[in-house]
Amino acid sequence: KTGAGMMDCKKALKETEGDVDKAEEYLRKKGIAKAEKRAGKTAAEGLVSSYIHAGSRIGVLLEVNCETDFVARNPDFKELVDTVAMQVAANPDVMYVDVGDADAAWVAKEKELEMGKEDLLSKPENIREKIVDGRITKLIGEKALLEQAYILDTNKTVKQAVQEAVAKLGENIQVRRFARYNLGEGIEVAKKDFAEEVAEQAAKKEATPAEEAAPAAEAPPAEEAPPAAEKNIQISAKDVKSLREKTGAGMMDCKKALKETEGDVDKAEEYLRKKGIAKAEKRAGKTAAEGLVSSYIHAGSRIGVLLEVNCETDFVARNPDFKELVDTVAMQVAANPDVMYVDVGDADAAWVAKEKELEMGKEDLLSKPENIREKIVDGRITKLIGEKALLEQAYILDTNKTVKQAVQEAVAKLGENIQVRRFARYNLGEGIEVAKKDFAEEVAEQAAKKEATPAEEAAPAAEAPPAEEAPPAAEKNIQISAKDVKSLREKTGAGMM
Repeated sequence: KTGAGMMDCKKALKETEGDVDKAEEYLRKKGIAKAEKRAGKTAAEGLVSSYIHAGSRIGVLLEVNCETDFVARNPDFKELVDTVAMQVAANPDVMYVDVGDADAAWVAKEKELEMGKEDLLSKPENIREKIVDGRITKLIGEKALLEQAYILDTNKTVKQAVQEAVAKLGENIQVRRFARYNLGEGIEVAKKDFAEEVAEQAAKKEATPAEEAAPAAEAPPAEEAPPAAEKNIQISAKDVKSLREKTGAGMMDCKKALKETEGDVDKAEEYLRKKGIAKAEKRAGKTAAEGLVSSYIHAGSRIGVLLEVNCETDFVARNPDFKELVDTVAMQVAANPDVMYVDVGDADAAWVAKEKELEMGKEDLLSKPENIREKIVDGRITKLIGEKALLEQAYILDTNKTVKQAVQEAVAKLGENIQVRRFARYNLGEGIEVAKKDFAEEVAEQAAKKEATPAEEAAPAAEAPPAEEAPPAAEKNIQISAKDVKSLREKTGAGMM
């Protein structure tokens, strides 16, 4: 229950005259005191972790910090981090880590709503404010991760579990931030009744023969050249296989593409790519609210990514090719640390305006004619916006195409609209200021700690006088049974002594 050492357990039992429950409380308070003592220490190491719930419809990305990479590699620290990630998924209402992180504007709005509730009208005016303050305090706690009942032991909160880990591992530990994605949340899905769906399917079937006949009519041979089929071009199985490996298209599509391009593999690849783009554009208007939430944690757990990619049906979401695409794009986000958003249209207008202002003020423009400066800056900004967009990056599995083209090819292959919706990327410790000390300062600090140690070790005995002048536990010669020590160890995880 407390994670304390064996010797700490034995001491706690002596201090509480063998009462296991009181000993547990003693150890918990000791852990809180230790956590508060270390709270001022800089915690910039730690782990970035993720949790993907069964079915890949809920995903969590989490960063928890400690002081050193030594503790970050400790199995107990890793277990805590993984459990807290699962905790975020288990508490869908949590909005922030601690009560102090609640957004002031949101709190003000909630307070205003509470003040307008009818049940307050019957209360004396002088106590309405106090009632509302109490309700808001409760609400803020309900939305804070650290105030939730810990999923491994509901008798304590997440905050208490972290404090116990601080006591056990001897370092400041901070749950820094988290992101949680619920698949399709916020996407409006048009609802149709059964009759509408049947009518739509019937219309599609009636339209099919005309659509199938259209390609032949729409594709007259270039410059009156005879069609590929009439030329009786021989397409080798080797070329079909090569084209399939390059594009991922179906065998018949590859064969048709090779015939249309007279056996030229490179031209056939371009033909299929254009066909894929056309198909992707055709399906772009379809609602995509299914799909997968995926994550990627880089080796060392210092970089983590959470990603949501949508498709139209759960049938395609379960397709191995779709899953491979999603997992690859998650890895892509980690590989491109400069990407800020999914597509160029997602660039923040205020950021674009600021970057444009900076570009306009650069010295190299002063030598240019005034009438073309705006065009030069627009070109630079367009390039910058593209560099920050995920879909415009060179695809890590094939740098000859972009991520957008890889998605378009998946649309052509799987036959559904596919949208990369959103991502979160955490770099461990980014933004945390770490005080730099020279070697002499570190040696002096360590020497000061060693000198202070005897006094600190003696302090607890002096600081803990027995309640109501009762003689200390040691003087009473209390016999502590091995059974009680074992019981307390099982409850708290503390050491025998």
